[in-house]
Amino acid sequence: METLARPAPAAAERMAGRLSRRIREVPPSGIRRFFEIAATMDDVISLGIGEPDFVSPQPIIDAAKTALDAGRTSYTANLGLAELREAISGEMARLYGLDYHAEDEVIVTVGASEAMTIAMLSLLDPGDEVLIPEPCFVSYGPLAEFAGGVVRWVPTRAENDFQVTAEDIRSRITDKTKLLFLGYPNNPTGAVLRRDVLEEIAEVVVEHDLLVLSDEIYDRLVYGEAHEDGHVSVPTLPGLFERTILIGGFSKGYAMTGWRIGYACAPQPILYQMYKAHQYVIMSAPTVSQVGALAGIRDAQPAVEDMRRAYDDRRRVIVDGLRAAGFPTFEPEGAFYAFPDITSTGLSSEDFAQRLLQEEHVAAVPGSAFGPSGEGYLRCSYATAIDQIEEAIHRITAFADRVRNE
Repeated sequence: METLARPAPAAAERMAGRLSRRIREVPPSGIRRFFEIAATMDDVISLGIGEPDFVSPQPIIDAAKTALDAGRTSYTANLGLAELREAISGEMARLYGLDYHAEDEVIVTVGASEAMTIAMLSLLDPGDEVLIPEPCFVSYGPLAEFAGGVVRWVPTRAENDFQVTAEDIRSRITDKTKLLFLGYPNNPTGAVLRRDVLEEIAEVVVEHDLLVLSDEIYDRLVYGEAHEDGHVSVPTLPGLFERTILIGGFSKGYAMTGWRIGYACAPQPILYQMYKAHQYVIMSAPTVSQVGALAGIRDAQPAVEDMRRAYDDRRRVIVDGLRAAGFPTFEPEGAFYAFPDITSTGLSSEDFAQRLLQEEHVAAVPGSAFGPSGEGYLRCSYATAIDQIEEAIHRITAFADRVRNE
């Protein structure tokens, strides 16, 4: 068959101008660009992608293989496998004392990302304002805007351990504010919210009758005093259960990023609306991934703890190394990121990350990708082997010394 001639590029550009303004005005992810460049280079050490370097625990893989061999390749129920929803409900009760009904208050999604997307679609009408503490994960703002929401950033600061406070939130509430979006343990800072801070935030939320979306994907990855005290799940706070959508998943704690499996928990009247969006957008999460996630909850808890301990060891190495290189670094208590202050070099976050990649072959993410308060910082993932972290620190130190002497 003869190949059709392509129209002139200008024709496609003209059509692109007719696309949704909403999507055209959202910038591409500030994370991925650096790794597209890094993929073309040799000898790159990546401290960038927020992905465990561990293989998924063996019980998860074995369960998935068995399911495939048994021909389990059909759709599941829209909400997800009943057994998996029951297991998630049981985990929420065991870990946090939360009482979610498996039959109509838990939904299995294609990663936490889908859960956040259908939550935004269900919560927001055009013009509704969303308060989002930042620095934060890059998708929060765009997802709110895709749903017609208006983002109001709430800055956080290193001197306050990157915790958002009740007063920070209160000062930005208007008569259009509908939703508070919390993401703790935090990507990119590694911050956690202490119970006393959350209790004060809960009072503000109830006073102003706000809804809450809480991304707790890193709940199993906390360290130090935060681990001793235990992760505080947002819907456990007084007055918040009935107004909160809890987002979770298996990508981080269970090293299942490529399986694309997450979940949301919420009271039935809220979850029902999310269920409708999920039906039309996705239908159901991948069956084999659901089987793997179920095996993870049932049989991989020792592996989850082993990985957490390994991250804790790496955390100490990277934080100590960055500080020794002359970069003040907040003590991360959750997730697997360090967030050093690189302002002593005189470079912007973007320039620092760009030159570090080009000159030393170390890939990291400029803090500015995560919101205005991230400028002057660099996100460094410690979800990689200790020897790689140590070599990256050596290269970062050499780069910093050179830049400071320019």
